[in-house]
Amino acid sequence: MAEITAALVMELRAKSGVGMMDCKKALLENDGDITASIDWLRAKGLSKAAKKADRVAAEGLVAVASKEAGAGEIGAAIEFNAETDFVARNDLFQTAAKKFAQLGLDHASVEGLHGAELEAGKTVQDEVTNLIATVGENMQLRRAARLSVDEGVVASYVHNAVSPGLGRIGVLVALHGGGDKAALRELGRKIAMHVAATAPLSLNTDDLDPAAIEKERAVLTEKAKEEGKPEAMIAKIVEGQINKFQKDVVLSKQPFVMNPDVTIEQLVAETGKELGAPGLHLAGFVRLALGEGVEKVEGPDFAAEVASMTGGNA
Repeated sequence: MAEITAALVMELRAKSGVGMMDCKKALLENDGDITASIDWLRAKGLSKAAKKADRVAAEGLVAVASKEAGAGEIGAAIEFNAETDFVARNDLFQTAAKKFAQLGLDHASVEGLHGAELEAGKTVQDEVTNLIATVGENMQLRRAARLSVDEGVVASYVHNAVSPGLGRIGVLVALHGGGDKAALRELGRKIAMHVAATAPLSLNTDDLDPAAIEKERAVLTEKAKEEGKPEAMIAKIVEGQINKFQKDVVLSKQPFVMNPDVTIEQLVAETGKELGAPGLHLAGFVRLALGEGVEKVEGPDFAAEVASMTGGNA
């Protein structure tokens, strides 16, 4: 029987995208033959997909897409997770993420997207299940968002892009109003870059989650007490700090990162006047950051895991 070395396991993983334990088992079953092992993995994979569903999937990609719709546009963003960054670099995974973002243009929720039909009657969820079986890692289409305007643009920006429309942070910005679309799209892209950098909590002050305000108020009150501020002055001090907090986390009130002398609200108004579109305004934004809210579990590093499975053979 051929010796199953770490290098052989890594070669099969690079070609198949399948998990290392499955790669080693395939090579053992096929006497180290890479081609036969790939066929064996494809044949065996489907029965294992369900067993991987409880494993943490915090890596992956965020994908964005957009299309024109009459005088307006529609934009979509999705987060597609896997267990490792290695799989996120796999062509199969990236192609699926792009496909799901395109489908998101016609579905307003992640639940609707899961049931969306692909070719031959398969759904998006079927496609995810097949990918889990083929690649050997848990995957999850975790989040989806959609913005639209009947006049104007939905611009996008992807941070840490691995290819057009795919990266670790995806942002959509909807601008409603008339004017040259190319100019509007450029403005929207700049604001989307700002959103990626500053992570605002809401579009306007009225949209800010009351729970976020109360949480900040509690923190600031406790801080003021610890600093020995006069009890009678604490409420007034905290109220001033809350007003500043709101300006810091509300997109329309934030200083524009590329020109801090103007707020986002002022930037949009000024651009609207320049374009002859005085009614131009921000209609919404979406910011999806990869792995947000997912509790990650640390595991052994790649080289150590391969070495442990092959008894240290290189």
